[in-house]
Amino acid sequence: MYTLTVEGTKRQYPEGTTFEDVASAYQEKYENQIALCAADGKIRELFKPVEQDCEVKFFTLKDDVGHKTYVRTATMMLIKAMQDVAGVELARTLRVEFAIGRGYYVHSTGAHQITPQLVEQAKERMCQMVAEQIPFKKKAYPLAKAMKLFKEQGMTDKEKLFRYRRSSYVNIYELDGYYDYYYGYMLPHTGYVKYFDLIPYDEGMMLVLPKKANPTQVEVFADRPMLYQTLKTSQKWYEQIGIETVGDLNDRICHGSLSELILVQEAEQERKIGEIAKDIVKRGGVKFIMIAGPSSSGKTSFSHRLSIQLRTLGLVPHPIALDDYFVNREFTPRDENGDYNFECLEAIDVEQFNKDMTALLNGETVELPSFNFKTGLREYKGNVKKLGAEDVLVIEGIHGLNDKMSYSLPSESKYKIYISALTSLNIDDHNRIPTTDGRLLRRMVRDARTRGASAKRTIEMWPSVRRGEEENIFPFQESADAMFNSVLLYELAVLKQFAEPLLFSIQPGEPEYYEAKRLLKFLDYFLGVSSENLPNNSICREFVGGSCFNV
Repeated sequence: MYTLTVEGTKRQYPEGTTFEDVASAYQEKYENQIALCAADGKIRELFKPVEQDCEVKFFTLKDDVGHKTYVRTATMMLIKAMQDVAGVELARTLRVEFAIGRGYYVHSTGAHQITPQLVEQAKERMCQMVAEQIPFKKKAYPLAKAMKLFKEQGMTDKEKLFRYRRSSYVNIYELDGYYDYYYGYMLPHTGYVKYFDLIPYDEGMMLVLPKKANPTQVEVFADRPMLYQTLKTSQKWYEQIGIETVGDLNDRICHGSLSELILVQEAEQERKIGEIAKDIVKRGGVKFIMIAGPSSSGKTSFSHRLSIQLRTLGLVPHPIALDDYFVNREFTPRDENGDYNFECLEAIDVEQFNKDMTALLNGETVELPSFNFKTGLREYKGNVKKLGAEDVLVIEGIHGLNDKMSYSLPSESKYKIYISALTSLNIDDHNRIPTTDGRLLRRMVRDARTRGASAKRTIEMWPSVRRGEEENIFPFQESADAMFNSVLLYELAVLKQFAEPLLFSIQPGEPEYYEAKRLLKFLDYFLGVSSENLPNNSICREFVGGSCFNV
């Protein structure tokens, strides 16, 4: 018998009891489905048996770790369903590319065509699997055996990934005779994945899943064609240079050709920035370049580099930060927790901003403010501007794409740019790298370097930051005149050396510990490289230091 402490109460369970058995007795106390548990601080899948006395904590699908588990489980179910309805050969070529809103784009990298009829058949098969409640099984394989298994299955991406694995064993999941590797946890059986949709999309399909905040509701897929094309363009470029997975990147690092790769991608980014600058000039009449993007997108470095390109074309750019138009601290709105909400539109003096910008557009001289973040007050220090014929304002801020921010300015005078670090590199074909992970690591490294903030504090603040992005940035991204992907395919290998010590500082028992452990495991996939070969104008320099710009 084992003694388990759950919600302060001790109960005894016989040998052979699974954590799912334990969870079933407490499920009615939870609004959402229990997905995982922690036994003495270590996350356990529910199909695992209880093996010792321990204290148990449950995670539901509304928790971040539970939601990620749901997505992962649904993904493996999709690959298995496609194998069942279309055969092994097609299933082997499937790749989970990137997320568009609540949808996950999956397509074939081979010659196989994914038709609408095939998508409907796969959806029906997934529904059958939900009803059948097929169990997921997990087994630790010796590394050599795991590599052999995936080589025989034609999954060379996983074989390549495991070449750089330090541990001697690999955990492999089995679903009704189908074997696969996934970075993270799984639900006990297919019956847990009740809410999903599968629709044809472009050359593949979109697996639509609930958002974390409402895990029992599948929203109608909201297409974002401009975002999709930006991601697809990045993916095509990765294909051209032969780096689509972490294994490919590690190979390039080992062969000593990373320095050349850095120069090639930096040149590619500069080319795209130059194209945006040319488009601005071609438009004619543009006076306000509005730049917006989520946290840690590299907006500041991008603004500087765009300004340089504009200068080569005869324009004279002047930077303006929307943050300088914050209302005085005493008037800043507060959120539901009573904390200052700096990310809502009401935190900005929109009226004064429009008054100043309209005056500049009309050829008047205007003294622009600066915000003192220490005192919480807006100040005027003689920053006087008057726009000449070739002058343009480069305006950076969270609300730059929202027309309510610049309601008084003629649309033809504005050029809106959305920037984000849109990760297109995969761990392997079935394990995508979430864009948010890259941005979180960027922010963690930068905040520790420039603000003395701990990784614990950055992780603690991240959900609030993400909510602000969902409300104030993402709804407007498709209205941009241009999108810029600031991600660098080698940056996680560079960030690794800076992020790992910060993450190791988070101790067991702290709420952020689970996320820290997840990120550490994620960084284990990458071979680390020095930042010494990064150009001093690289967007990555904004986070690791050494930039030639004031960032």
